[in-house]
Amino acid sequence: MAPSLSQAYRRRWWMAVTAVIENLLCSAVLLGWASLLIMLKKEGFYSHLCAENETVASNATLREGGDWLSCVEQDEMLNLGFTIGSFLLSAATLPLGILMDKYGPRPLRLIGSSCFAASCAMISAAAYKPEVLSPLIFIAVSFNGFGGICLTFTSLTLPNMFGNLRSTILSLMIGSYASSAVTFPGVKLIYDLGVSFRVIMWVWSGMACMVFLNCFLNWPAESFPAPEDVRYTKKVKLTGVVTEDKMTGERFITHVTVMEDTMGGSQPKPEQPGSPGTAQGSASLAKSACSPIFLWSLITMAITQLRLIFFMGAMNKMLEFLVTHGDPHPSAELVKESEEQVGFYSSIFGSMQLLCLVTCPLIGYIMDWRMKECEEEDAPTHPEKSQSAAPKRDRKTQKVTNAIRAFTFTNLLLVAFGIISMIDNLPIQMVSFVLHTIVRGFIHSCCGGLYAAVYPANHFGTLTGLQSMIGAVFALLQQPLFILMVGHLNGDPYWINLGLLIFSVTGFLLPGYLLYHRRNLTRDSAERRREVVDQSAREKTPLSQSEGDNAKKEADGHEANGHPSHRHTANGYAA
Repeated sequence: MAPSLSQAYRRRWWMAVTAVIENLLCSAVLLGWASLLIMLKKEGFYSHLCAENETVASNATLREGGDWLSCVEQDEMLNLGFTIGSFLLSAATLPLGILMDKYGPRPLRLIGSSCFAASCAMISAAAYKPEVLSPLIFIAVSFNGFGGICLTFTSLTLPNMFGNLRSTILSLMIGSYASSAVTFPGVKLIYDLGVSFRVIMWVWSGMACMVFLNCFLNWPAESFPAPEDVRYTKKVKLTGVVTEDKMTGERFITHVTVMEDTMGGSQPKPEQPGSPGTAQGSASLAKSACSPIFLWSLITMAITQLRLIFFMGAMNKMLEFLVTHGDPHPSAELVKESEEQVGFYSSIFGSMQLLCLVTCPLIGYIMDWRMKECEEEDAPTHPEKSQSAAPKRDRKTQKVTNAIRAFTFTNLLLVAFGIISMIDNLPIQMVSFVLHTIVRGFIHSCCGGLYAAVYPANHFGTLTGLQSMIGAVFALLQQPLFILMVGHLNGDPYWINLGLLIFSVTGFLLPGYLLYHRRNLTRDSAERRREVVDQSAREKTPLSQSEGDNAKKEADGHEANGHPSHRHTANGYAA
């Protein structure tokens, strides 16, 4: 029942628009954890831990209305759920890439939408009796993270259907994924209007079922071929139309040609032994994975991801500390003010996630800077043109140069974010919200552009998935850091933010090494040009000599036949 690739090509705009909406509603919504955490606490998830704890008088706070208690133990358990969900949101990319290469995006998207629907249903069911069913939240966030990354990962192949618009559509897909953190703040606004939390989650589960139905009806079983692998053919139909002249009675047959466009994967071409594709294929995956650029990118991405994930998971406690200033026995008025401020600023933070739709195309513009002025990598070199006209830029060198600028700019923003997050001022944290959103949208585009520039195309998916998985494992440290902050540091995030700021500075080591790598690329490119010019000069020398010999033989032949040779002496007279 799955449509063919040509049918999907005709529906590509519908698929692209719905994929953006589906990413906004069902992909990385877990990154809006700050708003979900408030709703889970109001619904009483793990509130029974506060009643069972002996130190309830010192670390528990009665919720407004007297329904549920809130305490540090509850925060730690719920934050553990966020850690598990965010881990799967990144770590599943490597196995998903392998499975998608084998089975295509359709089955993974069907599984992902099913998992997301199940996660919303489980959260809604657990809210009926949270004191017993609270552990379901761990299974729910696991399904939520896995289903979300399935929808995101499969949508990244859809831009292959758009030719020259590929980069624009891809940036929209990434931007919608990054902006999906705005969904839970939107849900919280509906929740604050009095709509039942259970009803909201059941409706959301039904919307995920609509994603399943849309994929079932419109997504093809085959993988979307890359633009360079697409084969376009035309089916020609000749239809005979018989017409009759009323005056003479003569009949004429007119042939009408109907042309239809079809699409499919191109046939692989046999590679020459010395072709660039063969040279790329000969490079082993292990060599790429152990290269200094990939290792430095792992360090940069791991630290950046830990910095961003920790802020999202601990933001509510950080904002609460800025209001209460660590008072162990706050008054009822201070508790109420803290809840209001945390709810207000978490909603602002969630709303700012829509900035990713704007910032992702911006970093794409930086990564594509002056690429039109570059020569094609596989184009033959013409020494005559290179001598007469200004030489074009080397494509690989320009890609590395753009990656240096992008990573430097992103790391500067990350350091600025770390500095501002340490300032003990609540309104100025809105600036840190903006910087956090921009960095989160930038960093993955920077890394993907770098891998595309320096590694073979057949290694791109595996290296990207490996980097995401290692970064997710490193980001698990945010759970012990959160426990340290709410426990030993009494909610004060200053020292943890200071340590993460110091580690963030190491991100500048990657663009520093890329500068060294670019210098080597420039030197190699200059040597190749010099070799081409020298080889051309050597080929021209015997060619000019042979042309002179041929002219001389032709002149001697004319003289032998009694014809003047028309050769001139120095005085201008015929010899």
